Amino acid sequence: MKLFAFSLREYDEKQYMDEICGKLGIEYSYTPDYPSDKNLELCRGCECVTIITSITDKPMLDKLYALGVRYLATRSIGYEHIDVDYAHSLGMKVSNVGYSPNSVANYAILLMMMCCRKITHILKRADLQDYSLRGKIGRDLSQCTVGVIGTGRIGSTVMKHLSGFGCPMLAYDLYENDEAKKYGRYVDLDTLLRESDIITLHAPATGDNTHMIDDQAIARMKPGVILINTARGPLVDTDALIRGLESGKIGAAGLDVIEHEAGLYYLDRMNDILDNHDLALLRSFPNVVITPHTAFYTNQSVREMVENAVKGLYAFAAGQENPFEIR
Repeated sequence: MKLFAFSLREYDEKQYMDEICGKLGIEYSYTPDYPSDKNLELCRGCECVTIITSITDKPMLDKLYALGVRYLATRSIGYEHIDVDYAHSLGMKVSNVGYSPNSVANYAILLMMMCCRKITHILKRADLQDYSLRGKIGRDLSQCTVGVIGTGRIGSTVMKHLSGFGCPMLAYDLYENDEAKKYGRYVDLDTLLRESDIITLHAPATGDNTHMIDDQAIARMKPGVILINTARGPLVDTDALIRGLESGKIGAAGLDVIEHEAGLYYLDRMNDILDNHDLALLRSFPNVVITPHTAFYTNQSVREMVENAVKGLYAFAAGQENPFEIR
């Protein structure tokens, strides 16, 4: 089995790639660059390729297939960047990965606490040596009703970990989770929107739930609600979010993901003039915390992302069941 890894980060992923490939006896090569017409030839003759978050559309899949690629694994849970249906039509198998839910779950709680206690505002004023208290009073997380939209592995872990804070919790999902029921109660989406002081999103991005948080949803929320998104940017209509922040209906937002983040996040754009006006507006609000899609980023998660991508490709090549296959 020959494997090629695109976008392999030498400063964190490579050590785990060396370890797992050595253990399984896999020959691999890599580039730290995203796949493009300039470097695709590097994977010629490799039936297995792993990527991470790079757009893999029909033209790209055609080129990969022509180079001999038959198995593709993304080192991420999300796979909306891959045209999976078209890959299947070519006869190409595709997989994603799973990793510990603790990293994202705990990060979501971190953002809740930062928003409740106005940490961004406090730190910016402290940088200017303003140590006064006026305008810095916060909210106690323990006194907030938290609404969790999406109660899979991450959402249910959020509820489990939040239970130690003593806050009431509401949950909404198309499929109820017995683990989540230990810590909160399931309600319909309208009830969750109306009764929650904090709303945290942990749903996958699908065509059905794109912009599930829009003007109408925000109108049903409590005044001053805190919105947390560590899931997928398209779940939130950014224009509606900005209107909600400007009107004061949304009291604060913690965003690890945003719409149209491709071409921004995971890249050094320090000296560039960015054309993402929505990001510029969101960054201007003192009550918004924005981080560049780093909720997953812990040693444990990175190791598991690399290992599970390779193990999945190994299973494909060996004709075995791949538990991470996207069907």
